[in-house]
Amino acid sequence: MKYQNAKKLVREYYDAMENATADSVADVLKQYTNGDDYHWRGVYPFREQFGADTVAEKFWSPLMRSLRHYQRRMDIFIGGTNEISGEIWVMSMGNLMGLFDEDWLGIPRTRKMANLRYAEFSCVEDGKITKTGIFVDVIGMMVQAGTYPLPPSTGVYFNYPGPRTHDGLVYEDQPEEEGVKTLKLLNEMIDDLTALNVSGAMGCPPEVLERTWSDRMIWYGPAGIGASYTIPRYQEQHQLPFRNNLDDKVFNGHVCRFAEGNFACFFGWPNLSNRAIGGFLGLPAGAGGADMQVVDVYRREGDKLMENWVLIDIPYWLKQQGLDVLDRTAKILNSDE
Repeated sequence: MKYQNAKKLVREYYDAMENATADSVADVLKQYTNGDDYHWRGVYPFREQFGADTVAEKFWSPLMRSLRHYQRRMDIFIGGTNEISGEIWVMSMGNLMGLFDEDWLGIPRTRKMANLRYAEFSCVEDGKITKTGIFVDVIGMMVQAGTYPLPPSTGVYFNYPGPRTHDGLVYEDQPEEEGVKTLKLLNEMIDDLTALNVSGAMGCPPEVLERTWSDRMIWYGPAGIGASYTIPRYQEQHQLPFRNNLDDKVFNGHVCRFAEGNFACFFGWPNLSNRAIGGFLGLPAGAGGADMQVVDVYRREGDKLMENWVLIDIPYWLKQQGLDVLDRTAKILNSDE
């Protein structure tokens, strides 16, 4: 299959990054990306960056100084053709695990192990990584540092496992028809939710979910929301608080969406726009509308979606409404960041 060369390049890039230092990481990026034309997207406060040197300076060098000796602990690794624009992309999801030895983004160091949840999308063209979307769970790091900035979450946040089937590292070719099935099911689910948004409906009848989700579904949400198990508890602990406490919901589409075998993924920039009317995340109504950047990674089992790992750039969503949880936390803790 045509994805093996792209996967090989990305795995070599990951190995080189683990062996890099904060001072040498720019050289690794220049070797594996298209240099000054490299287009990088990340969570707040990094947002959108251009060029290998800038990405090293803004994101990787500070992270490497803070999360020393980091290891990339992958749970899912897939490749595919982006159905939005046709390029080949590779997606890796798991944890960046290291020693949290220096403050990061105003989050105080613990000098203990830390797991930074991530999902990284790499667009491979002509033997180089030309575009990246990398989402990390910043609030999850705040949880580990004892500086959680929000009211209690509706779900439970912990160091989430990978697929129950332990087959998420897709290094070998997969039957093309399996990826087609997975993507078709995913798009049916997206269409169902989009129809709800267009209709103006706030809640969601459980039978809508039952069309595409297993009744034993597991939803691994970001810190601030947490994880839920089974359709009834997912609706209680995430979907209905989301749908009932956010208005003017609009689906904006995705930058990248693809499937390989039983796994699928997407990210948007932004995926959604909405307006907080009070209650979501335990917070009052927001000052206005806000964009929401989201990553979803799915595992299909038979004809249903079974597991879903989600990262949402919650700090950016809150920042648009006047609450900068990173700045607020740093000031309260007298951080020198």
